[in-house]
Amino acid sequence: MQKNRIFKSVTVVAFAFLFVSCKAKYSKSETSSRSKVNSFEKKPVIGFSIDTLALERWQRDLDVFMNKTKELHADIIVQNAGNSVDEQKKQLLYLMDRKVDVVVVVAKKRDSLTEPIKMLRSKGIAVISYDRLITDADISLYISVDTERVGELMARRFISTGVGKKWYLILGPEEDFNMSLLKKGVNKVIAGKGISIEGTFYTSGWNYDVSYNEAVNLITSGNIPDAILCGNDAVAGSVIKAFDDYYPGYHVSICGQDADIAACQYVVRGKQDFTVYKPISELSEMAAEYAVLLARGKKVSEIVPDQRKINNGYAEIPVVWLDPKIVEKNNIDEVVIKSGFHTYGEVYRE
Repeated sequence: MQKNRIFKSVTVVAFAFLFVSCKAKYSKSETSSRSKVNSFEKKPVIGFSIDTLALERWQRDLDVFMNKTKELHADIIVQNAGNSVDEQKKQLLYLMDRKVDVVVVVAKKRDSLTEPIKMLRSKGIAVISYDRLITDADISLYISVDTERVGELMARRFISTGVGKKWYLILGPEEDFNMSLLKKGVNKVIAGKGISIEGTFYTSGWNYDVSYNEAVNLITSGNIPDAILCGNDAVAGSVIKAFDDYYPGYHVSICGQDADIAACQYVVRGKQDFTVYKPISELSEMAAEYAVLLARGKKVSEIVPDQRKINNGYAEIPVVWLDPKIVEKNNIDEVVIKSGFHTYGEVYRE
């Protein structure tokens, strides 16, 4: 009888131990599960505000940015302003209401976003100015390809090929700060070299009908320059079309930037002298990495090793600049195709 009681006591104790052990394992599993849920709930959210997606260039930037953001286990909310300043302002406030952690902005107009960015910053939301410098606003970081360097490369290449001394600039909108930087780079190189800038035309709203009409005016006036330096490849394409339409068979030296597919095709066919390749994929991936790091609590000083600065009218802003490259017939395969930027079939398509 005594043994039976002892046996029952041991059984009860063993069962109790097993129950506690199982409960502990279950609790641990449950805690792990809850941890995963909490981790998921704290996933960083990045807002991306872009002025337009009408250009091939911006579609590429956004695709790369989105893929990298997802790879880094962050969510993204994209807002396309459709080329409207007022719409971009509203969309920035919408992103603020959605409680994003960081906003990356391709600005429609450089000095138009002071107030919405002030409101974003008051909520502790970091703002990265992407490719186009936002002026007169409290931005956290500016990241772009070095556009002043783009202007220098264009001018040096024209000089080295002996295109002549009369140049004309057909740039993008004057309010795009990159156009100021590009022109600064050109002027730096041509200083004292006897080159005359016959005129500078700014393409309002990146409207390529406007740049086309300006090229037509040059042709019909009979005052055709030796070289036309364009604000981007789409502007260069509109100038080429004007010459095809009004002066077929005549070649004027033309350059642009972005290494768009159409521009690369023009380069290999001899219609465009060169374009400037900008490492867009690297730029987009780097911007995504910086955005996610800032969203996770890192400071700009911790993630940007080279503390270069640019004055945007509000303050000295940390800046990251990537280097551009000239693309012409003799190196297009190496720079554009081997890098995977465009395929052989796209570039050499008949």
